[in-house]
Amino acid sequence: MEYETPLFFHVMTYAARADRDVIDMVSGNPDWEPPEALREGLREYADLESDRFQYPPSEGLRRLREQIATRRGVDDDQVIVTNGAGEANYLAMARALEREAGSEVLLTDPVYPYYPGKTTMLGGEQRFVAVDDDGQLDPAAVRAAASEETAAIVVNSPNNPTGAVYSEATMRELVAIAEAHDAVLVSDEVYDHYDLSGRFTSALEFDSDHRIVTNAFSKSMAITGFRVGYGVFPPELVADARTRHMLVNVAGSRPAQYAVARALEDTDPAYYEANRELLYERVETFTDALEAAGAEYTRPEGSFYVMARFDGFPGTLENVERLIDEAGVAGMPGEAFGSAREAWLRFALVTPRVEEAADRLATYFE
Repeated sequence: MEYETPLFFHVMTYAARADRDVIDMVSGNPDWEPPEALREGLREYADLESDRFQYPPSEGLRRLREQIATRRGVDDDQVIVTNGAGEANYLAMARALEREAGSEVLLTDPVYPYYPGKTTMLGGEQRFVAVDDDGQLDPAAVRAAASEETAAIVVNSPNNPTGAVYSEATMRELVAIAEAHDAVLVSDEVYDHYDLSGRFTSALEFDSDHRIVTNAFSKSMAITGFRVGYGVFPPELVADARTRHMLVNVAGSRPAQYAVARALEDTDPAYYEANRELLYERVETFTDALEAAGAEYTRPEGSFYVMARFDGFPGTLENVERLIDEAGVAGMPGEAFGSAREAWLRFALVTPRVEEAADRLATYFE
């Protein structure tokens, strides 16, 4: 079996080896501070008894699972704390395919590249549904693509790479389509705290045994290195997901979970609002410069990515390497996200040098 290796690591390695200063707009690593309560939690943990340095419960610390469950309006037995959202998505897609209700996984185009890779790894078959020019997913197109072979429908809102936020009506319809075809809707909501539209709707708002929601604290608390994510599973799907998690990982990091639990308890909502405001300002700065450069671009409703298209400069890996070498800006090739945005480039607005990066691009393409 051949796996599709995402291009992220190639681009980051190429940029790191460049002979000039390069502004990294490749990875989704927030550059802002984590909550102070998280740092305090880590300091507390260092002084705990040595028995706290041993395995935590495989499904996650109860203190953390209870807080997640309370915030999400579910029973804590439905929550599995995972090694980031990546593992949560893996567990969710595995459970969908293990039900033997089909072998096909419906994905959007453009798509976050790890979803197709996981589909292949799990022995599923990929089928893509194109989004519209604004990144919105038409439920009618999903319904037309779904069949008795559909095991899972995987969506991401707020979306990477388009920045689209799916409406309440769209999410309700996606749940209904999954139910109608005995499939599982896997809703990756890792960017939920970066909803700039004010209309983000979680799939958990619709009671169903045909939806799994995944998330993580990587983006919301600016702690991608902590690898603390979670999945919320229907009662009949959670037991086998818990077992697979135990077999793959045994358990996640106990100190990381402890610190996240402390941050959830003691972080004011103003922390998240300040980060959304910072992101909104960066979107304005970057898109204004793209406009001045004559580029076509997306204005994200959520997440922290902007896609741009420059006339005569398609979004190939070769052109991304040219931008690194000649403009000192590293982005992602549109072709990494599927066929629908091959002409585009994707830039992550998680650097304090957003304005400088925009100026470099404007100068390069003027």
